Amino acid sequence: MLQWRIGDVLIKRVVEIEIPTPYDAERPFIPEATPAALRAMPWLYPNFVTEDDALKLSVHALLVDAPGLKLVVDTCFGNDKPRYLIGRQPLATAFLSEIAAAGFPRESVTTVACTHLHVDHVGWNTMLEDGAWKPTFPNARYLMGHDEYAHWSTHSETREQKAVMADSVQPIFDAGLVDLVETNHRLSPEIRFMPTVGHTPGHVSVVIESKGEKAVITGDLMHHPAQITQPDWGPPFDSDSAQARETRRRFVNEFADAPVLVIGTHFATPTAGYVKRIDGALRFIA
Repeated sequence: MLQWRIGDVLIKRVVEIEIPTPYDAERPFIPEATPAALRAMPWLYPNFVTEDDALKLSVHALLVDAPGLKLVVDTCFGNDKPRYLIGRQPLATAFLSEIAAAGFPRESVTTVACTHLHVDHVGWNTMLEDGAWKPTFPNARYLMGHDEYAHWSTHSETREQKAVMADSVQPIFDAGLVDLVETNHRLSPEIRFMPTVGHTPGHVSVVIESKGEKAVITGDLMHHPAQITQPDWGPPFDSDSAQARETRRRFVNEFADAPVLVIGTHFATPTAGYVKRIDGALRFIA
């Protein structure tokens, strides 16, 4: 279990599933990330790209232990939910026992932050109990953006997103556990949201600052470290591709050569590092 300390805040990573993603010319995850383009960035190997040029992607939650706050950032796919991205085979992982072993038994969690409402970021919002979807974290406030929720509550046209809203979002509203917040919402003296819209209309990243140290949890602002060198690369499922590219450009330029730990929500091990300019190009130094 990877972990990082930012002043008084401890961040732990709990992996739900890792997904090697080979290039598929008909349905590419990131169209520009061809094998030839990836090989032009040898620093990606072997941590972030396999030897046969598949992108390494991780689906994990970040557990943030801060003064007065036990926060879970993004809740992965969840068990018992047959989603498209996992071959419609429902997961049956030990996620809950793993977060408990990390000091986050589900009843102790005070806050859940959804950077956005895509399938692999809200799954463990709920769990199946006696045939019904119940909040996994019964004592937590679930934070999601006003704009994000407004969009998906009216634009969930696909079967997948309808299922996500029905089994992973609506039950926590029914339980009265949701706080709809702005994209610059402050959770505590050490933790705040930062608007990083484009991937979705209300997407946020999570900024952690304590005792002069700083980290940023990206969410899906970017999915892979290659996008630090190539911020114009993006998946076809960005809600607003132009805005997403602009947000990535702004992010990597703002944090280039800064002492800010970047924790990628889908970055494979070692997951966290710094944006550095090397030989005129931006790179992720893990």
